[in-house]
Amino acid sequence: MKHILILNGPNLNLLGKREPEIYGSTTLEELSVGWQEIGQANGVTVTCVQSNVEGELINAIQDHGFDADAIIFNPGGYTHTSVAIRDAIAAISTPVYEVHISNPEAREEFRKTSLIREVCAGGVSGFGVAGYAMVLRELISGQ
Repeated sequence: MKHILILNGPNLNLLGKREPEIYGSTTLEELSVGWQEIGQANGVTVTCVQSNVEGELINAIQDHGFDADAIIFNPGGYTHTSVAIRDAIAAISTPVYEVHISNPEAREEFRKTSLIREVCAGGVSGFGVAGYAMVLRELISGQ
């Protein structure tokens, strides 16, 4: 494994400020540095991208979806609404792993449906921000 994209959707740029009782107090920038350090220590390039714009997320999936070894993706609210993101994931050869900080199954009814889960290779939810590193480390160890 040489290259992993960590992709974050809408409102995740507000980590550290947004509902810290649900999402924690660590910023996305701090998390990104940590993920890149994990990668660097293991000879893996970790690229981190965040966007609040659906089309930009689709572009990132398409841009990395045939050359990255894996994509770790927290689609945020688009999890429950975006057929276009689902289709982009289905169209690429790179495996995508869905990550959620909270457990959507334990929240509001509308959050219980993931449109992208079926086209992902796996994923985790409910482990806080540690879920990203869990998946990252597992992907690296599975080289």
